[in-house]
Amino acid sequence: MSVPYETAYEPPESPEPHSPEEHLERLLGRALNSFDLPDEVLARLDSALAHDSSLHSAHHSSGLHRETYRHTWLLADATVLTLWELVHNTAPGSSPTYEVYADEEEAGVATSRLPLPPDPPLCGRHVALQLPPDAEPRHAYVPDDSADHARRLLRRAENPDGDHPGEDVTRLLRSAFAHQITQAFGRSLLTGEVRLCFSLYEHAFLLFDGGEISLWEVEHTLTPDGRHMCEVYATEDEARAAMQRRARTAGREAQA
Repeated sequence: MSVPYETAYEPPESPEPHSPEEHLERLLGRALNSFDLPDEVLARLDSALAHDSSLHSAHHSSGLHRETYRHTWLLADATVLTLWELVHNTAPGSSPTYEVYADEEEAGVATSRLPLPPDPPLCGRHVALQLPPDAEPRHAYVPDDSADHARRLLRRAENPDGDHPGEDVTRLLRSAFAHQITQAFGRSLLTGEVRLCFSLYEHAFLLFDGGEISLWEVEHTLTPDGRHMCEVYATEDEARAAMQRRARTAGREAQA
């Protein structure tokens, strides 16, 4: 039978090593085919800064088992690299066999040769944010204390009615290891006699699992004393809608 979605992920030989180098050494040391990995892949992994492992798919049937694990590294150039580990036994009760692949398709071909029926992968809860294997992030990320940056950004937000990004977003950002800030909008809008100063910034974060998530920060001076105010939203559409609401309110006040 297939392992249910709720099955807790326990990487082989838990607990996980503490450094990316130790994790890679253990992964390659137990794999029977590690010598088949391309030299350029191993060379890129020399610059690994952080890593994460997750269960991708699993199947248990009649004493046989098969699991595929996704191991992702964040590299010094802010790109991500993924290796796919196949763990299985060849007879009921036998010791597990480990194989490692640099390509998900190759891992899938190896899986199809095992004496177990194929089953669809278990989708991780962050699947919507995951990059395809070997895909380049769309931002030029800088490894930094990015999780703390996200916490400070959310802490200073003064969204009306507590309209902040939800707990699910906050939870994802705890695994941020690199980020980039870019200005998406910034100019003065003339509404009646009031000049509205708005700026919109995208804070893009790269996560442990290779996923990407952004927070959208609106800065403006529509405060009683003219001070700068910060609002933070989970999407660009929400941030731009907030800017439009502020502009309309200021326009009505100016005409009153």
